Amino acid sequence: MQPIKFFVPVIIILFSVMTVFAQKQIPDITVKTLEGEAVKMQEIVKDGKIRVISFWATWCSPCKKELDAIAEVYDEWKEQYNMEIIAVTIDDVRGLSKVKPMLAQKGWSYRVLSDVNKDLMNALNFQNVPQTFLLDREGNITYTHSGYVPGDEIELEEKIKAIAGK
Repeated sequence: MQPIKFFVPVIIILFSVMTVFAQKQIPDITVKTLEGEAVKMQEIVKDGKIRVISFWATWCSPCKKELDAIAEVYDEWKEQYNMEIIAVTIDDVRGLSKVKPMLAQKGWSYRVLSDVNKDLMNALNFQNVPQTFLLDREGNITYTHSGYVPGDEIELEEKIKAIAGK
């Protein structure tokens, strides 16, 4: 009887620790390029690069401010940290027609994908944009941030540096 009293708490603690340290992966949801090509998120994030996935919409002012701020340092980040930013628009079908003109106007060089049905958004369980996810080189979500205020990009870079080991 004594061993059971010992092992039950040990097993409970072990499972608790495993749950805390389990890394959430990006869901294997299919999204589309702006040209309409289907792309699986799991295929994108498994090439060893650090990824920032930023959900945004053309009608979202804080989203545009966040992506503008990151655009100013993006080339430096790509080179320094071997990373990529993927901007996932949640615009509906009508709003998608505004995405390419906005990209051209803003000069953003991000890879842009469309989650028009909000499948990825729902799988990641959030409601509002901007929403930012930082993924390590194995595709694990290591940081998430909702909203944007000036300076958030500095915090994001600190998180990227930590993953990059710099």
